[in-house]
Amino acid sequence: MKISGPNGAGSVGAARQSRPSAGGAFAPTPMEQAGSAEEATRLESLEGVITLSALLALQGVDDPLSKRKRAVGRAGRILDLLDELKLALIDGEASSAMLDRLVGAVREERAVTEDPRLDAVLDQIETRAAVELAKLGRSRAA
Repeated sequence: MKISGPNGAGSVGAARQSRPSAGGAFAPTPMEQAGSAEEATRLESLEGVITLSALLALQGVDDPLSKRKRAVGRAGRILDLLDELKLALIDGEASSAMLDRLVGAVREERAVTEDPRLDAVLDQIETRAAVELAKLGRSRAA
């Protein structure tokens, strides 16, 4: 099947011819044309890298909502551990592993907090966990 005419297949792949400008104000020299071709080739090869690095940079940016979600998640984990410890203390079944998990969660939270009041609460929790660990160590030694 042959396609001909102004919208034919032959006109699709044809390269556009550059026309000289009417004013003749700008005409690149052959050296400028060669340099711009090399630069265009170099930039084309970097295009994928630039796009990838931009995506990675955007992923690294923390928005306030995601920061808050992570903080709420860490706080919920500490509160769950405290509830678990409370019930274990009431039943007399507190374990050193449970207290170690609590101390680890508190230290992890302390590394990312910037609030002095929260640091004070975390200090109190860590001190109480150390006291309970000492009690467990003393009761096991006796």
